[in-house]
Parts: sequence; structure tokens; C-alpha cells
Amino acid sequence: MRQAKLLYVGGRPEAPWEALCQVYRRRLQRFLHWEERRLPLAEGRRQDPKGALAREAKAILRELEAGERVVALDERGKEWSTEELANFLQAHLPVGPVAFVIGSDLGLHQEVLARAQFCWSLSRLTLPHELARVLVMEQVYRALDLLAGGSYHRAKL
Repeated sequence: MRQAKLLYVGGRPEAPWEALCQVYRRRLQRFLHWEERRLPLAEGRRQDPKGALAREAKAILRELEAGERVVALDERGKEWSTEELANFLQAHLPVGPVAFVIGSDLGLHQEVLARAQFCWSLSRLTLPHELARVLVMEQVYRALDLLAGGSYHRAKL
């Protein structure tokens, strides 16, 4: 079965955000094995943000498996349309698992960006991490539904 996961660094999400994610988690399970892992914020962020970012990177890199196609969520990445995301998933999911990675408010360390084969920007706007998580899940669901010929997305490939 096709597999994808979302790794994100952050605190425990508030109930409204978690409820939204649960909606898309259920929807995603119809198309693939979807997994999410929250990694804790590194300690010492105020005193040593660079060190904290490096510790978060080590935690992220430990969670990535060989052969996974890694998509880093980064403001400097390429903005994808839903159709472009669908084409990406169509090309890469059959080959192996895909991992989407959202860093903390400190961003993603260069080591994580170097490990990523793709860099995706959800927007040029600065987004709260909770919203970014929901947007990734919703867009992956939308793209998979589009590929399956569903009616959630009105455009056709």
C-alpha cells in the first residue's frame, strides 16, 4: 500500500486544530497509509536558537527512512498547485514512501533541507505551524481524490 507521513516539530496542538487534522486523517486513510509524528521542540531555544535548530534537525533525520522521498516545507520552496501536487504524488507514491517535514518556528536546519529532494512552499505568507499541518493534510487529500477521479476538487487533471 502507498505510504506517506508528516513529521512536524512543535508543541501539543490545541483541540480545534487536532479535530481538523482528524477529519483529514480519516479521509487520507482511504487512499494510503498516512502517519503523523510530532517531534518536541528542542530545549534551550531562547538561549541558543542555532543549537536548538540543530537538535531538532537530528530528531527529524532520525525519523526519516532510507528510500523515502522527503518534501521539506519551507518558505523558500516552490509553490505547487493542487494539480502539480497530484502529479508529484502520482509519480512518487508508487515508487516508495513520501515524507513531508514541517520544522518548528525556527524553521528547518540546512541538514534537513539537504536531505530533502523537494522543497514545497505552501505560501509566501508566514503561517502558524498548526495551520500548515492542516493545509498539508488537506492538499494531499485533495490531490489524491483528484487522482482517483473524485469530486472534492472541481478541476480535472
